[in-house]
Amino acid sequence: MLKSQENFNIQKKLTVVILILFFIKLIAWYYTNSVAILTDALEYTINVISGFIGLYSLYLSSLPKDRNHPYGHGKVEFLSATVEGTLMIVSGFVIIYEAINNLKHPHILQRLDHGIYLVGFTGIINYTVGYFSIKSGKKNNSLALIATGKHMQSDTYATLGIVVGLILIYFTHYLWIDSAVAFLFSLIIILSGYKILRSSIAGIMDEADEELLSKMVKHCEANRRENWIDLHNLRFIKYGGTLHLDCHLTIPWFFNIHE
Repeated sequence: MLKSQENFNIQKKLTVVILILFFIKLIAWYYTNSVAILTDALEYTINVISGFIGLYSLYLSSLPKDRNHPYGHGKVEFLSATVEGTLMIVSGFVIIYEAINNLKHPHILQRLDHGIYLVGFTGIINYTVGYFSIKSGKKNNSLALIATGKHMQSDTYATLGIVVGLILIYFTHYLWIDSAVAFLFSLIIILSGYKILRSSIAGIMDEADEELLSKMVKHCEANRRENWIDLHNLRFIKYGGTLHLDCHLTIPWFFNIHE
C-alpha cells in the first residue's frame, strides 16, 4: 500500500475516534454544567472540524500525479495543518473569554464525579490515539497526521488539568478554580496551535528542514559508493509525504553513460 493511501486510512480511523470522544465530552458537560468541561468540548469541536479537513487533505494527497499536478497533491497537507493551527489559536481565545465570563457569572456545578470519570476517560484515549498518529505521521512523513496527533495530545494536557481542577472543586467548593483551569490550559492550546501553524507555513514556503537534511546526509554517507567523487547542490522540496530531490553527483571522467 502507498504511504499516502495508508495515511488516508489512518486519518479515517482517527476521525471516528474524535467524533466519539466529542460526544462523550458533551455528555460530561451536560451532567456537570462546568465551564472548564464546556471549554474542553468547544476546543474539541475544532478537533472534529480539523479531523474532517485532515481527512479531505489526505484524500487529495493520495491522488496520483496528473497533468496539472506533476509533483502530486501533497502540498495540500500543509494547508490542512495551517487551518488546524489557526483554529486551535482561535479556540484558545474563545476559552479565555468564557473563563472570564464565568468568573463574573459563576455556574452552579453538579455531579462532578460523573464529569471526572468521563473527561478522564477521554483524556486517556486522546493521548494514546494522538501518540499513534504522531508516530505514523513521522514514519510516513505526513504533516497532517502529525498535526492531528499533536492537537489530540495538547487536548489531553488540557483535559488532565481540567480533571485536577474538578477534583479540587469537588473537595474545596471553590468555583473560581473552574475558570482558572480553563484559562491556564487555553494558553497551552494557543501555544500548540502556534507551533503547528509555524511548521505548516515553513512547509509552504519550502523552508530548509535541517533535521531531515541531516538524516539524508547521514544516509548518503552510510551508502557512499567508492566511485563517488563528490555530491553537492543537494536540494529537496516536500509534497506531503513525498520528497522531490535533486543533486549534482561527480563521478570519474572515464565512465561511460551506462556505468
